[in-house]
Amino acid sequence: MARQPSVSPSPQEIVELYGLEPLPREGGRYRQTWAGPERPDGRPEGTAIVVLLTAEPDGHSALHRLPTDEVWHFYLGDPLTMLLLDPSGGTRMVILGPDVLGGQHVQFTVPAGTWMAAEVADGGAWSLFGCTMAPGFTFDMYEHGDAAELAARYPQEAARITALSRP
Repeated sequence: MARQPSVSPSPQEIVELYGLEPLPREGGRYRQTWAGPERPDGRPEGTAIVVLLTAEPDGHSALHRLPTDEVWHFYLGDPLTMLLLDPSGGTRMVILGPDVLGGQHVQFTVPAGTWMAAEVADGGAWSLFGCTMAPGFTFDMYEHGDAAELAARYPQEAARITALSRP
């Protein structure tokens, strides 16, 4: 019989269990859990990570974009709100979480070239999720967002862009 947890783990217990480390520039704590075989270009065939974000100040995933699709997977904790800024100028909010009948997603693919940021939904404390990419992620693929440039390009989301950016 499967064990039913009686108490939700704390963020610190999750950090210790998975050996999570600070995610450079983007924010949160992460650990790579899988990398596929190396391709001729030196990148892995695919990668997977687990990430913990908290509602603490600076506990969000800062605006960034990647040159390939990235699949986000919700695991535990409170829902996660994602801000997506489409290259064509459109914006979208997506919520990752367990309430699939209420419109939340347990899995969501962010298209290549989309600016993305995430934070624990209002009223929440922490969220554990994963990201998978194929071909795999390397840090040279990461493009950090500039708050002023993005706010000028997407003025309808300027306040949220400022809140979800990091120098």
